[in-house]
Amino acid sequence: MDGQGSEKPLSSAVLCGRTTMSTSTPSTANGNDSRQFKGDRSPCGPSRVLHVRKVPIEVSEAELISLGVPFGRVTNLLMLKGKNQAFIEMASEEAAITMVNYYTTATPHVRNQPVYIQYSNHRELKTDNLPNQGRVQAALQAVNAVTLGGSASVGDGTLMPGQSPVLRIIVENLFYPVSLEVLHQIFSKFGTVLKIITFTKNNQFQALLQYADPMNAHHAKATLDGQNIYNACCTLRVEFSKLTSLNVKYNNDKSRDFTRLDLPSGDGQPTMDPALTAAFGAPGIISSPYAGAAGFGPAIGFPQAVGPPFDLLSCVPPGLSMHTMTGALGPLAMPGSVSGRMTLHGMAPIAVHSVLLVSNLNPDSISPHGLFILFGVYGDVHRVKILFNKKENALIQMADATQAQLAMSHLNGQRLHGKVIRVTISKHQAVQLPREGQEDQGLTKDFSGSPLHRFKKPGSKNFQNIFPPSATLHLSNIPPSITDDILKDLFSGTGYTVKAFKFFQKDRKMALIQLGSVEEAIQALIDLHNHDLGENHHLRVSFSKSTI
Repeated sequence: MDGQGSEKPLSSAVLCGRTTMSTSTPSTANGNDSRQFKGDRSPCGPSRVLHVRKVPIEVSEAELISLGVPFGRVTNLLMLKGKNQAFIEMASEEAAITMVNYYTTATPHVRNQPVYIQYSNHRELKTDNLPNQGRVQAALQAVNAVTLGGSASVGDGTLMPGQSPVLRIIVENLFYPVSLEVLHQIFSKFGTVLKIITFTKNNQFQALLQYADPMNAHHAKATLDGQNIYNACCTLRVEFSKLTSLNVKYNNDKSRDFTRLDLPSGDGQPTMDPALTAAFGAPGIISSPYAGAAGFGPAIGFPQAVGPPFDLLSCVPPGLSMHTMTGALGPLAMPGSVSGRMTLHGMAPIAVHSVLLVSNLNPDSISPHGLFILFGVYGDVHRVKILFNKKENALIQMADATQAQLAMSHLNGQRLHGKVIRVTISKHQAVQLPREGQEDQGLTKDFSGSPLHRFKKPGSKNFQNIFPPSATLHLSNIPPSITDDILKDLFSGTGYTVKAFKFFQKDRKMALIQLGSVEEAIQALIDLHNHDLGENHHLRVSFSKSTI
C-alpha cells in the first residue's frame, strides 16, 4: 500500500477530545466557576454549539460573537472567563460546520492570541438563569439588528440609519494586489453583492460596491472598516458612498454586475456614468489596479466562501504556487522557499497542499469519475483515490492549492447521494497511483490529461463564473437544433424535477434550468456535464448565481 489508506478524516476526536463545560454550572464573569463540567470528553459529531478554548480573559462578548458572524447568525454565547473558555451557539448546524472547518485550517486570533474552536456535545445553550447574560443578549441584539436585513430594529423599534446600499472601499498598504473576486468574497459574507467597480485614484486601489440591502452595507462597514485582508497588510477603509446605485457597462476583472451575466467584457475599462465621473473625475484617471503585477488574475484571490478573511491569513495570498509567486511579485524578492512551502522574512513557512480529503461519502454511489466532474467545477482535478479499506473517504488532488481551497469552501457540507460530505485539506502532498499488480478495483484514477478540465487556459472566463452549488444550473454549448423541450426532457428523463427553464435571449447556445433542490442540481451536473447532444456538441453544465 502507498500509505494513504491510513488517513482518517478530521475526526470528532480531534475536534471534541478536550474537556469542556456544561451550561448547567453557574458561571460568572470574574471566573468563579464552582466546578468543572462533565461531558464532551468523548468524541462528538457536529453541533451548532461550539466550544472555544484559550480565550483571553479581557475579551469582550462582541469580539467572540464576531468570530461566528461571517458564517451565519449567532444565537447565544456563554463566556467562562475564569476557565479561558466560551461556548458559541450558531443558528444552524451548517453554519457551525463551515465555521469549524474554516478555523481548523486558519486558526483565529482574538486580542492577538490564537483561540481554538471545536464542536461541543451540547445541542443548545440554556443560559436564562445564569448571571451576566444581560451583556451577551445586548451584544447579540446589536449584531442581529444589522444581520437580519431590513426588518431589523434597535432601541425604540426604528431601523438602523438607512444609508446607501453602496460602499466606497479603499485598500491601504497594498502589499499584494487585491482583485474584484477577493472583495466579492469578503463582502458577500454580509449580504448579496449586486455590483462592484474597481479603479485607482490618487495611487490608491479603490472600489464601489453595491448591496441588495442598505442594512447589509451598514453591517459590512461596521465589521470590516479597519480590518486587514492579510496579516499586517491590505487594510480596508470602508465608508458609505453618496451614490445609491451603480451603473456597470462591462463584466470583466475591473467591474462586474452580478445580476447581468449578458454584459460584454468590453476593453477592460469600466465605463462610468455621469454621477461616478463627477465623484471621481474624468474616466481617464481609472487605470488597472494590477499594473506591474502580471500573473494575478481572477484565479488568484481569497478562497471563496471559506469564512472571515480579515487578519486570519499570513501576508501571502492563499494558494499561490511558487511559480505564480515569483512571476507575479516581480521585484519583491522571495527570501527563501522549499518544495511545497513558502517563506517570507520573519514569517513561518506556509503549507500549500493541493490534496483534499473528502469524507462521509456514500460508498454505494460514489465513483472517481463522479468526484472528478463535481470537484472539476472549482479547479482541474488531476487524480482521485477512493480509499480501499474505507470507501466513504476519498483523496482528490487539484492542480494547485488555490483550487483546492475553492473546492473545499464550496463543497464542504453539501449533500451528495443523500449524505452531507466533509471536505478538508489533506496532509498528503500528492495522490499516489497504485503500483503495478496492486489490487485497486478501479478506485484510483489519473485525470491529469483529461479534455474536460475547465481551467487549462490562463485567464479563462471560467475563473469568473465560479459559484456555490445552487438549484439553478447554467447550460452552454447547446446546438441550434435543440429545443427547450428536448433539454427539459433530458433532465426529467434522468430523474430530476424541472421547475423552470429559459434560454438566454441574446445567445441560444446558453440556458438556465432550475431543479427541485441543490442536491438534485449537484447530481444532475455530475450525470449530464459533457452529455452528447449531437452535432459534435457536448453539454457544459455549471452552477449559476442567477435564478429564473
